[in-house]
Amino acid sequence: MRICLMLALFAAPALAGEPKRPNILWITCEDMGPHLGCYGDKYANTPNLDKLAKRSLRYKNAWSNAPVCAPARSTIISGMYPTSLGAEHMRSMVPMPKGTEMYPSLLRRLGYYCTNWIKEDYNLAKMGKVWDDSSKSAHFKNRAKGQPFFAIFNFTVTHESQIRTRPHKQIHDPAKVPIPPYHPDTPEVRKDWAQYYDNIAKMDEMVGKLLQELEDAGLAEETIVFFFSDHGSGMPRNKRSPYNSGLNVPMMVHFPQSLQGLAPKEYREGMSTDRLVSFVDLAPTLLSLAGEKAATYHQGRAFLGKHEAPPNEYLHGFRGRMDERYDLIRSVRDKRYVYVRNFMPHKIGGQHCEYMFQTPTTKVWKKLFDEGKLNEVQSAFWKPRPKEEFYDLKTDPHETKNLAEAPELQELKYKLRNALIEHLIETRDVGFLPEDELHARSGGASPYDMALDEKKYNVDEVLGAAMNLWRAGRESLPDALTSSDSAVRYWGFLNVRKYGKESAEKWTKQLRGALNDSAPSVRIIAAETLGIFGNDVDARSAIDVLLPLASLEKHGYAVTFQALNALDAIGPRAKYGLPQIQLAAKGEKRVEPRVAGMAQRLVDKIVADWK
Repeated sequence: MRICLMLALFAAPALAGEPKRPNILWITCEDMGPHLGCYGDKYANTPNLDKLAKRSLRYKNAWSNAPVCAPARSTIISGMYPTSLGAEHMRSMVPMPKGTEMYPSLLRRLGYYCTNWIKEDYNLAKMGKVWDDSSKSAHFKNRAKGQPFFAIFNFTVTHESQIRTRPHKQIHDPAKVPIPPYHPDTPEVRKDWAQYYDNIAKMDEMVGKLLQELEDAGLAEETIVFFFSDHGSGMPRNKRSPYNSGLNVPMMVHFPQSLQGLAPKEYREGMSTDRLVSFVDLAPTLLSLAGEKAATYHQGRAFLGKHEAPPNEYLHGFRGRMDERYDLIRSVRDKRYVYVRNFMPHKIGGQHCEYMFQTPTTKVWKKLFDEGKLNEVQSAFWKPRPKEEFYDLKTDPHETKNLAEAPELQELKYKLRNALIEHLIETRDVGFLPEDELHARSGGASPYDMALDEKKYNVDEVLGAAMNLWRAGRESLPDALTSSDSAVRYWGFLNVRKYGKESAEKWTKQLRGALNDSAPSVRIIAAETLGIFGNDVDARSAIDVLLPLASLEKHGYAVTFQALNALDAIGPRAKYGLPQIQLAAKGEKRVEPRVAGMAQRLVDKIVADWK
């Protein structure tokens, strides 16, 4: 029934006599925060984007919901939170839910010619034909005469990988580059930041050429133009970190005079707005600009067009697995404050993700930390984190002063914390399932559809265990350790792990028993805890549990990644298992291509550290 209603809603192009649907051009780039002249950055050289800004409405509070590309793009293409879809992990793949479609399919049904030049990078499997053309030749000029178009041009020159490309002809003076206080001021850091700005200047030139092409084609006066980036800068502690620094993106929208009836009330050319918008809002916004209401499954709000919705009160961000490293962070912001909840606070922000460590800044930053040469702010990235973080973006735009314990801000912190909890429950955030459990419970179907079944996913119980909430006057941890739900048990034992040695000693008996748990994720977290904090006998038993689970050939990538990360956390105490660890990535050719190579990266890191 749901599918039939949706098909009826998006049944045909506009009929004769109805208003013509507007052309929509998306100009996007990668790995770039609001480091543009029009956003007040005096070091940036962006004349074309600054010129566009003078004809556009500029959004100051636009968020990517994810601080890395594939989950961010999955948000955009679906109009849903990847944390609902099971698509939050960097480099993963899950089916779309039943009765849903990627937004280009909806636009195509409305008569649009939809093109994408060129990157897709979704964590969601495409169903049927999504784009009219998604390739190096994709272009709005290939549409039928008179046909409205939706076209994306994505410029990759600003990507993280381009920050470290050498040799490089310097444009910006590294001596004058602004350095955020959490980065050390070294020649390597200055060069990386300057090259980042150089790449933005190159991208700006490409934007200018594309806008001129639109003008030359005589289409500028009938095309709405968007510009935005896919998440914050590619520098470490921006990319992969769901702070404002990792999620805040530049976004501007230009309406030609003939289409300003679709603009929001606050639209003024050359002006800015503090309205809160995020990527989950983009699909509903596109449909609204085309004159249609959002699909029933869309989780965002239209902020432009005929069906503009009331503004958001909050924006939501997330982090899951980043390549080969696990973490779980959720964040929420209003117009001034950011609340961050670290569900795995024992893990450091600077976990060794091989791709991130290819950037010179990351290497020198970690080296200086190991040598004890950093101040407190610069060292924070390499230390375990607090459970809660709370930042005032007005007085602390770089998010370095954690105000979570400030007495005068407790009411505001609780307000954002409660907004976060409500969001996690409402969207049935499946990121709280260990990745192997997520796929096992879904059985090859959409995790979103699985999570609608309370018997398969009791979000209240699992989230309660993750937060170690108090209920009926009792601490939930003892109940969690003996729960019939393996995900609740997982979080119970993860809480034992993150509370450290004293906690591990208190629950040693339960940890020993969990080494025989039916769920691999429970066995792994219990083994990691005993391997780190247990006596020699318990540690040996724990490591002996982990070594066979590290086999990719036998257990698949989700179990193997967890087991290898646990062995890495235990360290040289598990050195006797190196012969097995070195074979752990065997069979990698049979795994999902998007995760290929990651197990070997973990193996290589362990071997290098333990030699």
